[in-house]
Amino acid sequence: MQKKSLYWLMDADRKRLWEKRYYCHAAPGALPMLLASAPSWEWACLPDIYALLSQWTSMSHQDALGLLHATFPDQEVRRTAVRWIDSISDTELLDYLPQLVQALKYECYLDSPLVRFLMKRAICDLKITHYFFWLLKDGLKDSQFSIRYQYLLAALLCCCGKGLREEFDRQCLLVSTLARLAQQVRDAAPSARQGILREGLEDVTQFFKANGSCRLPLSPSLLVKGIVPRDCSYFNSNAVPLKLSFQNVDPLGENIRVIFKCGDDLRQDMLTLQMIRIMNKIWVQEGLDMRMVIFRCFSTGRGRGMVEMIPNAETLRKIQVEHGVTGSFKDRPLADWLQKHNPEEDEYEKAVENFIYSCAGCCVATYVLGICDRHNDNIMLKTTGHMFHIDFGRFLGHAQMFGNIKRDRAPFVFTSDMAYVINGGDKPSSRFHDFVDLCCQAYNLIRKHTHLFLNLLGLMLSCGIPELSDLEDLKYVYDALRPQDSDADATTYFTRLIESSLGSVATKLNFFIHNLAQMKFTGSDARPTLSFAPRAHTLKTSGRIRDVFLCRHERVCNPSKGYIYVVKVQRESPGEVTFIQRTFEEFQELHNKLRLLFPSSLLPSFPSRFVIGRSRGEAVAERRKEELNGYIWHLIHAAPEVAECDLIYTFFHPLPRDEKAAGTNPTPKATDTTWARPLGKVGGEVKLSISYKNNKLFIMVMHIRGLPPLQDGNDPDPYVKTYLLPDPQKTTKRKTKVARKTCNPTYNEMLVYDGIPRGDLQQRELRLSVLSEEGFWENILLGEVGIRLRDLDLAQEKMGWFALGS
Repeated sequence: MQKKSLYWLMDADRKRLWEKRYYCHAAPGALPMLLASAPSWEWACLPDIYALLSQWTSMSHQDALGLLHATFPDQEVRRTAVRWIDSISDTELLDYLPQLVQALKYECYLDSPLVRFLMKRAICDLKITHYFFWLLKDGLKDSQFSIRYQYLLAALLCCCGKGLREEFDRQCLLVSTLARLAQQVRDAAPSARQGILREGLEDVTQFFKANGSCRLPLSPSLLVKGIVPRDCSYFNSNAVPLKLSFQNVDPLGENIRVIFKCGDDLRQDMLTLQMIRIMNKIWVQEGLDMRMVIFRCFSTGRGRGMVEMIPNAETLRKIQVEHGVTGSFKDRPLADWLQKHNPEEDEYEKAVENFIYSCAGCCVATYVLGICDRHNDNIMLKTTGHMFHIDFGRFLGHAQMFGNIKRDRAPFVFTSDMAYVINGGDKPSSRFHDFVDLCCQAYNLIRKHTHLFLNLLGLMLSCGIPELSDLEDLKYVYDALRPQDSDADATTYFTRLIESSLGSVATKLNFFIHNLAQMKFTGSDARPTLSFAPRAHTLKTSGRIRDVFLCRHERVCNPSKGYIYVVKVQRESPGEVTFIQRTFEEFQELHNKLRLLFPSSLLPSFPSRFVIGRSRGEAVAERRKEELNGYIWHLIHAAPEVAECDLIYTFFHPLPRDEKAAGTNPTPKATDTTWARPLGKVGGEVKLSISYKNNKLFIMVMHIRGLPPLQDGNDPDPYVKTYLLPDPQKTTKRKTKVARKTCNPTYNEMLVYDGIPRGDLQQRELRLSVLSEEGFWENILLGEVGIRLRDLDLAQEKMGWFALGS
């Protein structure tokens, strides 16, 4: 029964299940597996089957979906399933409506309990009517079942009334107009596309003049009254989708922005987003808000459809290339971009928190659904820190190939620049522990609903999506969810996946190749911008600069150790003097961006970034201060086209961090030094989960935080060793793997002691030591703790942090 699915039952499994069927009443969700194990569906066996049905405990509507598969054509089974599903709320029915429309194919008769159930609910709720109409309309393209869907669509339109019929006519006309325009733009030469788009938008404007308002197929709540041509454009990708902006009927509402695609089958995107939406609901119901960005996508016919646009979001590619074409290999781009849009400390902390949760949710969802073709143009980041994925053309492990090599080599996309945001730097921190715990908790919550996802995807096997066509595709999700694993085993497994993804160079290489490929699409009119400046400034908006002088340098430790230069900027307005803070790297970025705009003959030479010895030393900072002073003097006295360009006026305009530091000398807070422990001391904390079952003691070593650095100042290579004392022969030694160069390692490894009677536990003490592996030398003790097992209530799992001492 742990298999959670009827698809992979062996003959021996079926025989045993049917023999023991009356012992399975305690697990109502097992009914589909029992019925699939029935030896025969001949009339002589039906009394036994129907007796089981009539005596069975009422199933939840999620489990009852499993009885609507093609495996069960029997009318009595399907009637019972619909009776159990009838208790579903309208909101939840919308979540499962695509699958129920597919299940209509498996009905023996046109007039069936499922048809009557859907018609009744559609007549009672406008949202269900709306989506039911468009799903039936999409079904008309099904060569085998189009006649059945025609009858059902006619019945729906007959029952829904004149007003709704006219509304659906308007929506169909709008979709046809947009599809014609999208196809014309797509077929045109790149140079002619803009003109064709402008002409075609006139037809859309005429549609609204003739019809007034119209609801968008994406949602009946999106009521629009016109198009905004100046905000409409197209994307330079293969399908050339349109970027459209509609006028909201609500005068206080913002314009409604959508993407209209023609030539792409959006049913796979629609199904993937439905699965992610259901995952998110499961997490929220369990009290875990993963801060997921849920957006609408709807297919309005084969090869066309609409996608909702998310405001204030940018692709990872655009964020990374602010640091150059090799930005995907650098660790700071995402953190710097979030800092730019969240200059206040509390804003930035909130954005990082949103990033940690949403990134964890994306890792779990994309892994479970096997979402492939992940590059930095289909992963997006909001200014609020929420990360989300778009474009789901590949899923269930159907990766693109280079010869015999998969392009998606990592289990999911989790790169070092994402870890940099989470850790607040390039070293692991305790926030990384929170991220790993979130991933594992979210993964285990989805695993508890394995049967639901297999039911939903199983009902879609006949929908015609090429990448979901047989049981092998369904098996991918089954294997990813590992229903027969314990939560502890699944936690260990997913932790290894995180480590594997973080250590994968292939993902960054894939991003870099995509950066190069996209360079041909970048228009020549795109002006370079500074990655650390939230907005551009000009001579007109800021006032003419009269003089610039680099006053001094100051040592900083946050976000990384180095020197920052204080620059005095004087403008022509009487007495207007501002002080700004810039790093050497930011001066270097300014110079690199200026080189893209102007030939080298117009620019002064930039100080060399290469130095012998320590590049962050006091002497180097002093020397660079003099060189930078010469550079900026020549820069503001260069030719007017250079000295008065927007890049320079943006660079010398105060940032929020400059305004915050104005008039003060940044001094380190007292708390900044609390992490540094006296050399030679032990310390830190270890997080453990201890449980006892069937004469086995289970010790899950989860995380360690706050280990002291070694005497030479380097980070240790820590591992955990345990004994059960008394142990004179040292037979109870258990060890974890070694983590490399970190004071905050994550393990999530299970250490098991077998054959220990409960009474024996009262006399035992768990001795746990944390050591740093030192190769040929003796390993260094970093801290240890003794835990008397009689002090723990091992009837239930004990989880917590334990202080490490000597």
